[in-house]
Amino acid sequence: MILEEIKKANFEALKSKNENARVILGMLASRAKMAEISKREKNEPLTETDLVQILQKTSKELSEEAENYAKANNKDEQAKILLQQKICEGFLPKMMTEQEIFAIISAMEDKSVPTVMKRFKSEFAGKCDMRLVQEALKKVNAWVFGQLVICTFR
Repeated sequence: MILEEIKKANFEALKSKNENARVILGMLASRAKMAEISKREKNEPLTETDLVQILQKTSKELSEEAENYAKANNKDEQAKILLQQKICEGFLPKMMTEQEIFAIISAMEDKSVPTVMKRFKSEFAGKCDMRLVQEALKKVNAWVFGQLVICTFR
């Protein structure tokens, strides 16, 4: 589980006195704990998908913060933030490529937008960019529609 990996890395950073890693790992553990408490109030468990969303949001925030330091010409702080972002992104699962997404959609019997989006949100949440899913779905449907047009005019 991602949370266990974060806690283990946090402990290792504490032992090695890596303050920069401790800051981001502590923040991630804290955000995960807050999400867990929030979920517990609704009688829901904290899932890997929730943790991936926390990691993605934190990574995006760090990216924006690094840009702000770059605009302020503060290279030292920018370097620290970029290192923290790299540590954060290290816990994210490998994202699916457009070819993998295309193959899954092509293999589906029902290629309607709601069906495809529902499947990817439930089975592959946090492992694929939903914009890539939309683009692949458009390509698949354009290809299928193109084949239908060709068959119709023959």
